[in-house]
Amino acid sequence: MKYVILDLLEERPAHGYEVIRALGERSRGFYAPSPGSVYPTLQMLEDMGYVRSSRRDGKRVYEITGQGKTFLREHREEVEDVWGRFGRGRDPEFEGELHEIRHELGDLGRLFARKLRAGRVDREKLRRVRGVVVRAAREIEDILEEDPA
Repeated sequence: MKYVILDLLEERPAHGYEVIRALGERSRGFYAPSPGSVYPTLQMLEDMGYVRSSRRDGKRVYEITGQGKTFLREHREEVEDVWGRFGRGRDPEFEGELHEIRHELGDLGRLFARKLRAGRVDREKLRRVRGVVVRAAREIEDILEEDPA
């Protein structure tokens, strides 16, 4: 986490939410860092002298220091390895589809929670829903294992 945060801050200073959003975008939505992981990392980097923060428009904005840039250069291989796992290239159409999939999954989760709260789910329905989820997961895995066209 520290490597990619420093790499982002080398591009431009940012506040915590901008760092979270940028990490989500760079990972094409596959990684959504929580404030509970980003803010402590920013604080650690500040304690190490790799970033400094200041208040701008009521927000704490972080920027990389010279010491942070040196650390980043010394660990460029690790940085590239992490970005490589994220998939650095961005395809807006790809990202749009991922956004829609996340939206559909969220809707499904909210539907299930509503029906649970309303007492509309019994053991038999739960078993049937689980079966649908297992079949869908297998079908999705089969699709993802297909050779690219």
